Amino acid sequence: MFKGHEQIVLTAEVLGDEGEELKQGDVGTIIHIHPDKEAFVVEFMSLDGGTVAIATVLPSQACPVTGADLTHARTVTAAV
Repeated sequence: MFKGHEQIVLTAEVLGDEGEELKQGDVGTIIHIHPDKEAFVVEFMSLDGGTVAIATVLPSQACPVTGADLTHARTVTAAV
């Protein structure tokens, strides 16, 4: 079960609320869980702390971050 403020890794490509293209492997932080727990809102940030995207994510599109995960950087042009 996912929890608020937990970091997740996308397991599928997802569109941000403003159309940003998020890729499998992107890491974000859960900022809201819908009451029915069928989806949650995730903030995706650049490594310098800027918000890149806010997206509604289904549990089937994400998994929790583990100690075996490695951070990977990619350049994006979107910024909220």
